[in-house]
Amino acid sequence: MNRFIDRRTLLGAGATLAAGAVLPAWAQAAPTLRFAAVFSDKDIRADMMKMFAKNIESDFKVETHLNSTLFRQGTELVALQRDNLEMGNIAPQDISKQVPAWSILTSAYLFRDPAHLTSFFSSDLGAQMKKMVEDQLKVKILGPTFFGTRHVGLKSKKKINVPADLAGVKLRMPPGDTWQMLGRSIGANPTPMAYAETYTGLQTGAIDGQDNPLPNIQNMKFYEVMSQIVLTSHLVAFDLLTVNMKTWQGMTPAKQRSFQAAADKAIAWSTAEHQKREAELAETFRKQGLDVYVPNINAFRDHAQKMYLASDEAKSWPAGMIDKINALK
Repeated sequence: MNRFIDRRTLLGAGATLAAGAVLPAWAQAAPTLRFAAVFSDKDIRADMMKMFAKNIESDFKVETHLNSTLFRQGTELVALQRDNLEMGNIAPQDISKQVPAWSILTSAYLFRDPAHLTSFFSSDLGAQMKKMVEDQLKVKILGPTFFGTRHVGLKSKKKINVPADLAGVKLRMPPGDTWQMLGRSIGANPTPMAYAETYTGLQTGAIDGQDNPLPNIQNMKFYEVMSQIVLTSHLVAFDLLTVNMKTWQGMTPAKQRSFQAAADKAIAWSTAEHQKREAELAETFRKQGLDVYVPNINAFRDHAQKMYLASDEAKSWPAGMIDKINALK
């Protein structure tokens, strides 16, 4: 009898343990994905991440860290590679530091507009460049997060029409050789400075100007310490919504598909919102007293493209890639 009771007790205990090990889905905590970015909570992309988080909440909890509060600007990619971060909004300029061929995607006047950018990343050319990153850097790119077209904003009232007019102008650019090249390509004297320090830099005269899309100028209130915005349109600005490869490979194929679909939906919404905001802001800044005008774009484009094609960076560009990108509709 004792044996029967002991065996029955053991069987019951085993069943209880098994039941505890296989909890229903609602009782299991979703894994947390930490997301790091330089942009603020006022940025459209902050709302993009809220939308993305909502659409994957059954599988993951997204924890956002904005304003470079978790990782300093430019260090997010390495954090992803070292498994110290699950998701990040990564600048293509940071990727190009490790994959020189990617510097082509950071060059001035490459993409015509956001539609051209989206078309590229949806094409075989885009797949080729993304695979290069996956193979060499071991991170997964979900898609380009367009955040506006970059223009030059200046504290002085000197009229700018051609690149020579920017000679000697201390133009704040993010740190890094690729960013400095961009500043030189439009005729300015690029000065490396953190995004969060730019307002004070303009205020104190440490810099003469900055280059950013109009939504960023509004979000960071740069318009308060500038007198003009020169609509140079020198770069269709984008970062890359990126996930740590360990995190990505830990998902089932079905979860990967739903994760990618959620990213695509959020990115498309964000792109449309940025385009809408840009269309409104030029007039808003004029009403606030800033001089907002279009310079000689052809002169800027010709100057920039000649500088890039003669640069060391161009030696690492995939053969024929420029012509193929230009041919995309």
